[in-house]
Order: sequence, then C-alpha cells, then structure tokens
Amino acid sequence: MVRVSGAPQDVARRLREGMAAGVLSFPLTAFHEDGTLDREGCRAHVADRLAAAPGALFPACGTGEFFSLDEDEYRQVVTVAVEEAAGRVPVVAGTGYGWAQAARFARIAEEAGADALLVLPHYLVAAPQDGLVAQLEHLAARTRLPLIAYQRDQVAYTVESLRHIAGIPNVIGLKDGHSDLDRLQRLTLAAPEGFLFFNGAATAEVQARAYTAVGVPAYSSAVHAFAPEIAGAFRTALRAGDDDTADRLLRGFYVPFVELRDRVPGYAVSLVKAAARLRGARVGPVRAPLADPSAADLAALKDLLAAGLDLVGAAL
Repeated sequence: MVRVSGAPQDVARRLREGMAAGVLSFPLTAFHEDGTLDREGCRAHVADRLAAAPGALFPACGTGEFFSLDEDEYRQVVTVAVEEAAGRVPVVAGTGYGWAQAARFARIAEEAGADALLVLPHYLVAAPQDGLVAQLEHLAARTRLPLIAYQRDQVAYTVESLRHIAGIPNVIGLKDGHSDLDRLQRLTLAAPEGFLFFNGAATAEVQARAYTAVGVPAYSSAVHAFAPEIAGAFRTALRAGDDDTADRLLRGFYVPFVELRDRVPGYAVSLVKAAARLRGARVGPVRAPLADPSAADLAALKDLLAAGLDLVGAAL
C-alpha cells in the first residue's frame, strides 16, 4: 500500500485541526502471551481509540513500544493504523535510532500510508547541537513524509537549532518531553508562524495547564489508551476553564497515577498496557526490557483506575 500524503503544510493543517478537536492518541502495540505480534489485537485497540475521537493517531511510538519492533512488525502496526483511520485523522508513525535506520523505518511508514513521522530520540549517545540538526537533515532528505522532532532525554534543542530545523522544508513541528518551560517558551517565540508544538510530558495532563500558558495547548494522552472517558473529561474541563473538575481529576486520578508510574522504570508504558488489559483490551504483555507490573502494583492500579472512572461516571 502506497499512499503519499499531501504537502507538509497540508499535513500540518490537518494536525492543527486535530489538535483543536481532541487529544493525541498513542496506541499500544498488542502482543500475544508468547511475545509475538498480535495484529488483530492491534486492530481492535486502534478501532477502540478511534471510537473515542482523538485528534490524531501516533502508532509505533514510545507507548507503542517502537524500540521493541522489527521492521516487519512495524510495517504491520502502521498499516493497521492507516487502514483503521481510513483518512479520518492523521496517522503519525514513530521512527528513530540513527538517521540511517530511521530512514529505513520512514520508507516503511511511507509505503504503509502514514501521513507523517515522529522522530524519536536517537540511540544511546549524547550529541552536539549541530549533530542533532544534521540528524533531521539526513532523515528529511530521505523521506517525503513531514517530520515532527521529539526532544527528550539526550535531545534538547537550543533556540538557534530550533530555527535551523524549522527551516528544513518537511519538518513541521516539535514535541517536547523535557518540561523545561523557560526553554520551551523561548522555542515557541523563536519558531516561525504555523510551526506545531506538542506537550509530550509523561502523563501530560499533569502539566497541561502550564504548557498551555506558554502557548502549547496540544498534548499526547497515554490515559486515552485505556480510559478515554477520563482523558476526555479532563480535556473538556481544561478547555472550558473548569478548574474544579480539572483539579478533582488531577487529585483523584492523575497525580496518584504518576506516583505509581514513578515507582519502577518503564511503568510509563507497562502501567498503561496493564490498565488497558484491566478494561478488557486485547493488548497482551509488554516486551523485555520492559516488565509488567507486580501483583501489588497491579492491585493498586486497579483501585486507582476504578476511582478515576467513578469520578467521570464510568465503570471499570
């Protein structure tokens, strides 16, 4: 399947419209109990996410365990997302590692019909600013798809670097996972008009108001992967300026969820997948090097999820 998307500005426009309409959904990748890819589990999960009206789909990214997928599995995951979305929302696939390997995944995403790519941080090494810029330049030269840079961990752009990458014709935005709001404000002020910014903090809702204050209202929601009722209620409250409801959800669900997430490395994905299973989703376990939650943490997650759903009038 080859379906080359429109020009970068057209994809950016569709994403901007989606960002205004709903949260950005990062689907899980479903595996069988033996660790093999469950393609139909992926399809069912993506269909359920689409039914909850996200602004865009981001398959095979961090929450979707991109780092654990081989190229054939990646092709299947992205293809399923494109097929299920059927043009209703933009599909932004993850890519990453060094630029040479990222370009291989980019070609697969392009062939599968993805609309754009989220460029995950490169592997292992720290790099100077000119190297970070060159990484995107090399990848951009090897794909027709628009790119969204993702700064977190060892990737953090300066204002000068942001100006450089924003000048690359098919780089359309930046997702931020550092939550350094001083730096982020400087970046948003330096960016050209129309350049997209996304709140990519872990459990982004906790910092959504702070990001909005520096001009970045759009955010990715891991909670949407297992409790779109909670994610939707929070976004509605945020957009309406309903601080009472937002605070109630933060106190009663989001902050305790973050505290549970922070107990064990990798729980940012493992807890999300476990919560989806608690709600009957066919997503299976995580792949090593991640590990599924302990029995005690799973019990705490179940209680917390039930409490959060109760806050929005839903049930486990």
